[in-house]
Amino acid sequence: MDENFDGFNNKLPELKLDSKQAQGFLSFFKTLPDDPRAIRFFDRRDYYTAHGENATLIAKKYYHTTTALRQLGSGSNALSSVSVSRNMFETVARDLLLERTDHTLEVYEGSGSNWRLVKSGTPGNIGSFEEVLFANSEMQDSPVVVALSLNFRESGYTIGLGFVNLTKRLLGMAEFLDDSHFTNVESALVALGCKECLVPIERGKSIEYKMLCDVLTKCGVMLTERKKSEFKTRDLVQDLGRLVKGSIEAVQDLVSGFEFAPGALGALLSYADLLADESNYENYTLRRYNLDSYMRLDSAAMRALNVLESKTDANKNFSLFGLMNRTCTAGMGKRLLNMWLKQPLVDVNEINSRLDVVQAFVEDTVLRQDLRQHLKRISDIERLVHNLQKRRAGLQHVVKLYQSSIRLPYIKSALDRYDGQFSSMMKSRYLKDLELWTGADRLNKFIELVETAVDLDYLENGEYMISSSYDSALTELKEQQELLDSQIHDLHRQTAVDLDLVVDKALKLDKGTQFGHVFRITKKEEPKIRKKLNTQFIVLETRKDGVKFTNTKLKKLGDKYQQILEEYKSCQKQLVNKVVELSATFSVVFESLAELISELDVLLSFADLASSCPTPYTRPDITSSDTGDIVLEGSRHPCVEAQDWVNFIPNDCKLIRGKSWFQIITGPNMGGKSTFIRQVGVNILMAQVGCFVPCDKASISVRDCIFARVGAGDCQLRGISTFMQEMLETSSILKGATDKSLIIIDELGRGTSTYDGFGLAWAICEHIVDVIKAPTLFATHFHELTALAHENDPHKQIVGVANYHVSAHIDASTRKLTMLYKVEPGACDQSFGIHVAEFANFPESVVALAREKAAELEDFSSSAISLIDSSTEEVGSKRKRAFEPDDISKGAAKARQILEAFVALPLDTMDKTQALQEVKKLKDNLEKDAQNCHWLQKFL
Repeated sequence: MDENFDGFNNKLPELKLDSKQAQGFLSFFKTLPDDPRAIRFFDRRDYYTAHGENATLIAKKYYHTTTALRQLGSGSNALSSVSVSRNMFETVARDLLLERTDHTLEVYEGSGSNWRLVKSGTPGNIGSFEEVLFANSEMQDSPVVVALSLNFRESGYTIGLGFVNLTKRLLGMAEFLDDSHFTNVESALVALGCKECLVPIERGKSIEYKMLCDVLTKCGVMLTERKKSEFKTRDLVQDLGRLVKGSIEAVQDLVSGFEFAPGALGALLSYADLLADESNYENYTLRRYNLDSYMRLDSAAMRALNVLESKTDANKNFSLFGLMNRTCTAGMGKRLLNMWLKQPLVDVNEINSRLDVVQAFVEDTVLRQDLRQHLKRISDIERLVHNLQKRRAGLQHVVKLYQSSIRLPYIKSALDRYDGQFSSMMKSRYLKDLELWTGADRLNKFIELVETAVDLDYLENGEYMISSSYDSALTELKEQQELLDSQIHDLHRQTAVDLDLVVDKALKLDKGTQFGHVFRITKKEEPKIRKKLNTQFIVLETRKDGVKFTNTKLKKLGDKYQQILEEYKSCQKQLVNKVVELSATFSVVFESLAELISELDVLLSFADLASSCPTPYTRPDITSSDTGDIVLEGSRHPCVEAQDWVNFIPNDCKLIRGKSWFQIITGPNMGGKSTFIRQVGVNILMAQVGCFVPCDKASISVRDCIFARVGAGDCQLRGISTFMQEMLETSSILKGATDKSLIIIDELGRGTSTYDGFGLAWAICEHIVDVIKAPTLFATHFHELTALAHENDPHKQIVGVANYHVSAHIDASTRKLTMLYKVEPGACDQSFGIHVAEFANFPESVVALAREKAAELEDFSSSAISLIDSSTEEVGSKRKRAFEPDDISKGAAKARQILEAFVALPLDTMDKTQALQEVKKLKDNLEKDAQNCHWLQKFL
């Protein structure tokens, strides 16, 4: 690698410092505080440098070799250094602030020993680097910083939460009870899109603190510790009064409703230093955040359902976001879709309102295509307004807002032409506001301002100029400039006549930064006029391309022209600032417009997805969480069916209260169990976001939360094994789920011994059925769990436990396994692990030994536990099952009831005769039941 790097190494910017500069920098560098998280760059104008451990990290991580390192200084004072080009700095900044959550970024400017910090950023606060991060890409997510005030009591944990979205200028507070796994905190972090979390410094790290750190790590959130004194409420209302739009009384009322959240919000104001920037004043919105307003999703569910994009995705359709993102606007729609996927709705009316809009767009193809074409011309209004308010905007930002504004009449007329069944809803939801905002005193006024103030003719050349007619002083300067320009050209023509040279061909008029206006002739022409040149003109420069010269008249006119030009530029700059300030007064209208346009963009994206798929999506019927069932007919996994190589086989899922509310799904590996249970979760999430679903027909009872325990993965950095991770996720389900949640569990208990795993799986199933009563899809290879469906426990009959299996076919002659990928009622009658091993081309000797050992173990366990040896017959060298799986399950359930009844007998208070009579009764009952169950007969 080092050899391959040599050519690239030559392209690295070279750090050139004399000994005095190097010594001064080394002295300064030693004074910097030690911060292992900080990556510090030093701006050397044309490039950047990093030093010390930072230099080593950048060389290894981004250059992939340490040969990029150079030594600054010598001996014991030598400091590892690496130079970074402007383009490479953008790459590093994007990775540190948008992808990772373990570093902060700092940029210093200066020279010698005098350097000062000019920019700093964290994954949650990227404002200083927005121009670098999004110069060539759209901003897909607006990061949030959260602060937590933790209060541990015997009755439980009370969490005070404050958050700030610096891009959208939004502040919020929430307060809620939580469990020891911080289930609600995790859901809030996911829903808000949190990138950084502030917590008070704790010297002796408690168990609770370590658990919280684990939650932050799972969610990919940077932990930032702050002094406890910063979590204060003193002067908070006054501070918020300066930042927040509206009256201070409203702020007071909201703050007074919380006990701990205000302290967390106070820490955020201090950390983000919001009061130091006057452009923040009266531009923030403060709101109460309620966890119950949205479906709760934890990090495990987000991963299991592939909701957001991942670096490991082979294509964009691997994630739900990538599949659903067909937005047209420059960034706004993407950010709203990102937020909606983390905050699915639970309000039936609001879900149906979104679905109404999507249906209107699905049914009216012309309307959908027209609107999408217009939205493609809409810029990122949110970010443009943000730059206006931050006073970071120029004339180009104003022009982009203007270009977006003039598209609005087309959008309005397209919506106005719609006369379908949802026309009244469309008018009230969109047209009414559009008409209000495009009125004479709002955006039309802004359009007039731009058309009057900006010279739009220059836009074709990519120039942004104030129109000379906008201001009388500017008009006068423009006229003087044009007059001087005319006089200079007249002098050019007169000089050509005097020198007997052809104007513009032999005698050229040049204008440059070094000499201003000058005459130029070629070296070929120079001998002809040498005499006049030396007596009447001043020769400025002689080069290969010719001779540059001037005279007193040209110099005088050129100097005057340059002076007027500078005055004109200065006047332009002042007027640009004035126009930008006037444009900023329309911020409130543009913010509201951005919300409406973003929503239209996302709902049009949903409609486009629903219409353009080979098998169209359908509108789900939505019912409240207390009523209705979850019925998905012909359901498909949207991401899997979107892959080019997949011919997807649809399946029905019917979670019916009292019948199949809890489903145990068995079947072979690779048979489609995991895909099936995930697609149910994905379909429900899509429906509650307001999108059509990939089904033939769907009826969905709204869920308040989706819990998922899918897939195995350890986390060695946190010291957590695969099985421990599995148990932690399951514990979160048991503590956080309600009867209004949806639970998806795949392969629980496989990370420990068979008997321990089965015991845990059975107990967890029992708890979900008896206590939580949530609709559940439980995929397992523990076939014994299917006995749950046949127990006569009233609890289980109320909830409804049902067995399903994914079907597979084994060829009788070749013993080859064919997956059918259909989910059918009933339990699976055998395991197919060895057949799957054959799929993976295991050596024949290994497969044969596996069959032999599996048969031995099955014989051993059956004699000890469930007499399955009696349920099989030897047929040649093949084992054939004598009983149906339902027969075994029902029989085992009856036998278990008898044993439980025997255990419940008060033998210590009974004499021998009474005890024998009771046991005889139990045996008689079992014999009676055995008349219809062959397996029980064998058992007896």
